[in-house]
Amino acid sequence: MSAPAITVPQANPGAGYRALQGEIDAAVARALQSGWYILGQEGRAFEAEFAAWLGAEAAVGCGNGTDALALAMRALGIGPGSSVVTVSHTAVATVAAIEMVGATPLLIDIEPDCYTMDPAELEAVLAHPPAGLPPIRAVIPVHLYGQPADLAPIIASCERHGAAVIEDCAQAHGATVSGRKVGTFGAFSTFSFYPTKNLGALGDGGMVATGSRELASHVAALRQYGWRTHYLSDEIGVNSRLDEIQAAILRVKLVHLDEQNARRLRIAAAYDAALEGGAAIAPPARRPGTGHVFHQYVVRMRDRDSVQSRLRGQGIGTGVHYPVPVHLQAAYVGRAALGPSGCRVTENAAREVLSLPIYPELTDVQVAQVCEVLRLL
Repeated sequence: MSAPAITVPQANPGAGYRALQGEIDAAVARALQSGWYILGQEGRAFEAEFAAWLGAEAAVGCGNGTDALALAMRALGIGPGSSVVTVSHTAVATVAAIEMVGATPLLIDIEPDCYTMDPAELEAVLAHPPAGLPPIRAVIPVHLYGQPADLAPIIASCERHGAAVIEDCAQAHGATVSGRKVGTFGAFSTFSFYPTKNLGALGDGGMVATGSRELASHVAALRQYGWRTHYLSDEIGVNSRLDEIQAAILRVKLVHLDEQNARRLRIAAAYDAALEGGAAIAPPARRPGTGHVFHQYVVRMRDRDSVQSRLRGQGIGTGVHYPVPVHLQAAYVGRAALGPSGCRVTENAAREVLSLPIYPELTDVQVAQVCEVLRLL
């Protein structure tokens, strides 16, 4: 007997396009008719609009979120001879970007409830760096699943020990700490516009944001061969440009982002209520004083495979973000330096986390379908 069809996909970027199809199609037509397809008016407008929405001084578009991290590190002079601290419970892109610039990744553990960087372990490795590693020049806290990392102690530790903070906001468009958007606390912040993100393109795209126009100008040169004057490279750069069509699409979607994040919060509240009082699965933890934007709604249980199978049997898709910590993946096992905990909390979480469907285009009927199954778990 074949498995039942999935009627509630875990992610559905096509629904995001259809919800705004008229506006997106008009924006694409405008970009196509302009005759200018790279680093033109749409890109400049989106950079200004995104910076204003975020509350940053400046923002610079680029090819993707991985490149955004690499460009931020390049602009800070981080490369060979530098170590960068981040977490192992993240998309591998975070660590790949560190290696792209030739720096050495040092992976530390997460907090067990919020799944973001453990500030105590960060302080430990900054105060007493592991032997044999280059000096630690930067720290990349990842705001995971839409939940802000515990920034206050992270930033305090970095200031004490002279490390730059680069916020990885790929999953946290609109998340807040004390009412202030994440992405405005570090020397740089970086965003991905992968199609399933809270603010997603219909292709790839990324952004680097900063409070310094000088640093933004440096990133803008680095993203295009180190040019400040056309065809003249003042330094070694790369080719990582946000194209005009994606910028035009993102301008449309940015207008709707706050409203769509609010819809995510309503869906999360419905799931919370469905799980209330259950012994097997608890709703996701929220860090006090922060605004979660639920890029993912992540629950945790020891019998994950069984629960995932039961949900699939009811037509509900799920995902695992992320099934294997970076330090245990074939490309990094035995190579990545680890903090003193050995990332034990990370390894436990990877065996137990499960992402439920959560995106603005879920219908009330679909949300009710998920809630009905959650009440029976």
